[in-house]
Amino acid sequence: MSEVAAAGEETVSSPTAPEQSGNPVVITAKAIEMVKKALAEEGIESHGLRVAVRGGGCSGLEYALDVSETSRAGDTVFEVDGLKVFIDMASAQYLKGTEIDYVSGLNGTGFKFNNPNATRTCGCGSSFS
Repeated sequence: MSEVAAAGEETVSSPTAPEQSGNPVVITAKAIEMVKKALAEEGIESHGLRVAVRGGGCSGLEYALDVSETSRAGDTVFEVDGLKVFIDMASAQYLKGTEIDYVSGLNGTGFKFNNPNATRTCGCGSSFS
């Protein structure tokens, strides 16, 4: 599953703040709906969403979304509306407080990351520092 992050687009759903949910990231209802739809289309409804940060992109770090059947040692694991979410220990420090939404607009359609920890982002919105 590839992510598309678009800058400057309106968010279409209202998430719960991370502090209220106890989870390191917030995933909006629309984003959950789209991930579940993709899993169903692939016939892998039992899998979950792996959210990660890896080196790369024009700003030094980039977001990564993938599917995962099981957790790995050290993962933070939680469930939101029936969707399992896995975040590795190294990525969790960069993602704390991040909102993941799914947006549709003139600049494209896809997943958008709103990360309060990012000090600099690139124009496409998929990398940060």
